[in-house]
Amino acid sequence: MSQVGVVFERRGAGTPLVLLHGIGHHWAAWSPVLDRLAEAHDVIAVDLPGFGRSPVPAAGLPADMPGLVAAVVELFAALGLDRPHVAGNSLGGAIALELAAAGAVSSATALSPAGFCTPRELRWALTVLTLHRNAARLPEPVLRSLFGNPALRTLALGMILARPNRMALAEALADARALREARAFRAVARAGRGYAFAGAPTVPVTVAWGTRDRILPYRQAALARTRLPAARHLDLTGCGHVPMHDDPELVASVILDTTGARAA
Repeated sequence: MSQVGVVFERRGAGTPLVLLHGIGHHWAAWSPVLDRLAEAHDVIAVDLPGFGRSPVPAAGLPADMPGLVAAVVELFAALGLDRPHVAGNSLGGAIALELAAAGAVSSATALSPAGFCTPRELRWALTVLTLHRNAARLPEPVLRSLFGNPALRTLALGMILARPNRMALAEALADARALREARAFRAVARAGRGYAFAGAPTVPVTVAWGTRDRILPYRQAALARTRLPAARHLDLTGCGHVPMHDDPELVASVILDTTGARAA
């Protein structure tokens, strides 16, 4: 537990880059790209409040997206970060875009971000993730056997990853544990039911969507293009909802292009 109220992993040197995970996930979701990003940046991968090993704040969880964004801005201040770059996936992608719209970051990369779906699509996403959370409560030996079998791993993780067999067994078990123990899952899901992104960032923004995303389907990228006409929009070909495991090199290059590190 850090002195800033959340758990995080920090690697590398250079301009700061903060990584934000999706609902029910944890900082280790970024493990496949951390070292590559750390070649160019001081990378801080965060367990958001109530997820991973970060506790629920004493004052309670933020009640809505502005509250979540404010909590991340407070984290920036506690870490001494002045307008860092930020990248996020799913819920973390929505937070990244809101931070960009607030002028709190130098750039934002959003991977399959929340905030561009219909109410029906949002119910679908939360239903699928809740079913995965229920399945994650199976005894660990059962999960170990399930994830250890390539065919069963594809069946179990195929809604989230396009290429489940690229995930190591230990990573699959850690993700299941994080989802099972996500104390903020229900509260954040409830708070996000009416959320839709409507900001207008003035900093560099990239929205990248997995073409095989089955949680927040790729068709939502079209609405993102409409609402963010000044952003760079990319397809993550062959990637699912959590593309960091499906194609780490592609995801790292998209983030580094956005921050300007790769061009430099």
